[in-house]
Amino acid sequence: MPTAGNSRRCQSRHLEGPVIMTLTELRYIVTLAQEQHFGRAAERCFVSQPTLSIAVKKLEDELGVALFERSKTRVQPTPLGEKIVNQAQLVLEQTSIIKDLASAGKDQLSSPLKVGAIFTIGPYLFPHFIPELQSMARNMALFVEEGYTATLRKRLRKGELDAIIIALPFTEADVVTQPLYDEPFVVLMTHDHPLARQANVRPDDLNEHNVLLLGEGHCFRDQVLEACPNLQPSLDGVTVGIRTAAEGSSLETLRHMVASGLGITVLPISAAGAARYAPNLLVTRPFADPSPSRTVALAWRASFPRHKAIDVLRTAINQCQLGEST
Repeated sequence: MPTAGNSRRCQSRHLEGPVIMTLTELRYIVTLAQEQHFGRAAERCFVSQPTLSIAVKKLEDELGVALFERSKTRVQPTPLGEKIVNQAQLVLEQTSIIKDLASAGKDQLSSPLKVGAIFTIGPYLFPHFIPELQSMARNMALFVEEGYTATLRKRLRKGELDAIIIALPFTEADVVTQPLYDEPFVVLMTHDHPLARQANVRPDDLNEHNVLLLGEGHCFRDQVLEACPNLQPSLDGVTVGIRTAAEGSSLETLRHMVASGLGITVLPISAAGAARYAPNLLVTRPFADPSPSRTVALAWRASFPRHKAIDVLRTAINQCQLGEST
């Protein structure tokens, strides 16, 4: 029969032995830390809640520490657990790189390519470059999604996206950013608007008119306000004559609002088409020189090994030439 001393020595050897953990378990704890809820984390990992809960508890037992504080309403990492979760995220990112490297020796145009674009670019660029890309790389499946710059940045870093299409400025460590084209801004208005009588528009011309803008969080809103600083709200939060379309969370909504006679708006030229409306209902006017514009760019991880896939994507986009006036 083992003595108390032998029992303590056995326990010590167990704790000091090799800790076996799997990438699946690391993915579980990273997802749980993000969701702070077992049910939602299990859904994201495509497993049942008991499966995820048992795996997390097993990893805690292996490590001999509590990774999460559990309550009836919330699950959150302990201080030590947060450090371990951060390290697990790094391991998962490196694993993604290993997978990319392994596939580099294969046909670079046969594996799926995951591309993201910001909301003010995706709807107007995807329909044009996707057919071009499919004709150039017939065996490469393409997955596309839209999002805010901050969201796309995170998904690119995690390896959930291979490349993203954004507007400059954009900087991120270990990410290559390459300009694609410049796109001028135009003013969209109804055909009978007073500004429609002008050949071009200066930023100061907008001061006395009802200008519709995107809501907070869109980088295009910030670019418009930089080009037309008089549209900035005053210090007391009131902007005379200006309505900010906080509920108009897309450029399409702004176009519909202009068509309804609610005001005018500033759009990138690719989003200013009026073909779906009655003839001559909407018109655009360019800005006077120096005309404001944005630079659309492609960004991808420096470690992404499928250079041919990036090259063919860039070529397909450049052939669309959306930055030119139409």
